[in-house]
Amino acid sequence: MSAPLTVSGPPEDAAALLATAERAARAAGALLLERFTAGAEAIGTVSSKSTSTDLVSEADLAAEAAIRAVLAEERSADAVMGEEGDDTPGTSGRRWIVDPLDGTINYLYGLDAWCVSVACEGLAGVVFAPLSGELFASPAAPGAPPTCNGVPLVPSAPATLAESLVGTGFGYAREIRAAQAPIVAALLPEVRDVRRAGSAALDLAWVAAGRLDGYYEFGVKPWDIAAGVLLCAASGRELHALAGGGALPSGVLAAAPQIGADLLARVEPAG
Repeated sequence: MSAPLTVSGPPEDAAALLATAERAARAAGALLLERFTAGAEAIGTVSSKSTSTDLVSEADLAAEAAIRAVLAEERSADAVMGEEGDDTPGTSGRRWIVDPLDGTINYLYGLDAWCVSVACEGLAGVVFAPLSGELFASPAAPGAPPTCNGVPLVPSAPATLAESLVGTGFGYAREIRAAQAPIVAALLPEVRDVRRAGSAALDLAWVAAGRLDGYYEFGVKPWDIAAGVLLCAASGRELHALAGGGALPSGVLAAAPQIGADLLARVEPAG
């Protein structure tokens, strides 16, 4: 069964945390954009991780190093969890969760949907898309909305699931994709349409911004969603942890409250 997700509100120093997150994300984004524009040689060596389709490049590693350098300079007492590097312990009780390049496959294929995600767990976070220059940021003060380049986000309010645009993503392992396929196949006739952009962090930012009405995915990792769930929570989106089951790992669902229950009922495995 699913469980509602809750996240902390902005602390008193959220503005300072957001400033650090933005500097770290922009440092990584500048590096990634330079290499993306220069082409394959600049991106560097590409190797596989969990499966032959789950790839990491030298650009990923360099981007995470850039993020960690900013955090080491400005938040040396905080712990850090990154997708590509070892976890670093801290003494402050705070932890940064970073994805230096969410959407690596898109990046390697020259597609646009990739970004940098930097979050201080449960407190503040940003999703930065270097190609568009858009920086989605969680609130800097209690009760404030999340923003994109400083402009408040206006989430969608679809009347029904049938009128909703829903995003999703798929795993790298064959058995996970086989379990995901019947869920999306059953959902497709029930919604306006389904999108698969290839970046969980961007999908969540787009839900917060009203570009998607809902999003779900099984198999996401903490670094994929840490900043995005903060954006969605602050924009009043309904959040659920998906328990998964069988070949399906756990996941996350974010949706406009008007469709949250209906979407959840269609994507959560029975039993």
